[in-house]
Amino acid sequence: MALLPASAVSEVVQSCSQIFSSSEKRDDAGIQPVIVQSGGASNCNIETEETGGQGNMESNIPRADGFPFSFGVFQSYYTTHPPFSDHASSIAVIGTCSTGVMYLFAPFSLYALEAWPSIRRRTSIFGLVLAVTTLIASSFSTAVWHLIVTQGVLYAIGGSFLYAPTVFYLDEWFIKRKGLAFGVMWAGVGTSGLILPFLLTALLDKYGFRTTLRAWAILLLILCTPLIYFVRGRVPIPSTPAPRKALSYRFLLTQTFLWLQASNIIESLGFFVPSIYLPSYARSIGLSSVSSTILLALLNLFSVVGAITLGHLCDRLHVTTVIGISTLGSTLSITLLWGFGSNFPILVVFAAVYGIFAGGFSAIWTGIGAVLSGPVTELLLAYGGFDTGGLKIGYGTRYGALIAFTGVSAACGVVCFGARWRRS
Repeated sequence: MALLPASAVSEVVQSCSQIFSSSEKRDDAGIQPVIVQSGGASNCNIETEETGGQGNMESNIPRADGFPFSFGVFQSYYTTHPPFSDHASSIAVIGTCSTGVMYLFAPFSLYALEAWPSIRRRTSIFGLVLAVTTLIASSFSTAVWHLIVTQGVLYAIGGSFLYAPTVFYLDEWFIKRKGLAFGVMWAGVGTSGLILPFLLTALLDKYGFRTTLRAWAILLLILCTPLIYFVRGRVPIPSTPAPRKALSYRFLLTQTFLWLQASNIIESLGFFVPSIYLPSYARSIGLSSVSSTILLALLNLFSVVGAITLGHLCDRLHVTTVIGISTLGSTLSITLLWGFGSNFPILVVFAAVYGIFAGGFSAIWTGIGAVLSGPVTELLLAYGGFDTGGLKIGYGTRYGALIAFTGVSAACGVVCFGARWRRS
């Protein structure tokens, strides 16, 4: 599904830099080192012809936490086990909050880190502590709303603080291949999402959700602590920050922003639906828990391919062209493969195709629609499916309306082409 691509994060960072920072300019070739007077994520980055933007792979370490993108495993577990199965209609909100709030909170964390660059390292530490603490707190939950607050909202805020500094670090190290670099970084979500579903399923089946959440909290602490130490920016933080200029919000009324944001919000209503509901859907048509876990893992795996590929295309094609490619592939995969999929092989193909075309847009600015998608999807599930004349296809199950809605929201990527329209 065509949300704003990962390279768009870079554009936001650069826009902030033009407001907050003052830097010496590169030469016309754009490949010479510069002296930057501000610690912000400047668009005056070093990238030589020899390195091609690969001078610091430390800043390109993938995110260690694909936990929110493996929520489909928890969705399936919570809806079938007490004490949460009695209020299963609200469980999807946990997953949409854990992803949507993380993205929705990103503009605030990015603004703060641009304004006060000296707190970036400490922000990652704070985010890790908050994420670990809320995971442990969620293990004591006895009601769905406890999980929404801890595993959903607070965990997402901690995750936003944890990864936000890496956006600035990566922006300082890459210029020419920035889209590819961001694609590789965000592919870390899919990489961890390939392993986590199997690990989480095994832990949930054997130990239950309480032990599983505590175990993941400890593992998250072990994985991320060394990364916080080693991942760093290229530009030294100045002892005396440069004076900051007042922010301009004129871009909010520009045609480009309005069209892209409209497309983004509409599409994000259905963006996380497959990753949340695919395991439950697989179980509902008679597939085993292992098969449903494999489907989620494959979706995350091919999201890695999509993130790298679409990030690379963003360096070469207009952003709306890339969104159009993603929209077409995502829409067809949902309406044809998932909508008519009633067996494991077809769903495997769906997970692969959707992962490639939709998974590449695991960037920010999806928060509003993602948060709203929780209540919306629950209403669609309550509506049920369609009369298919006895055909055993996805549209005929209780997930029918949900699948149709997801396909329509994916097709709304065409709205983005309004950004290329110019008044005569």
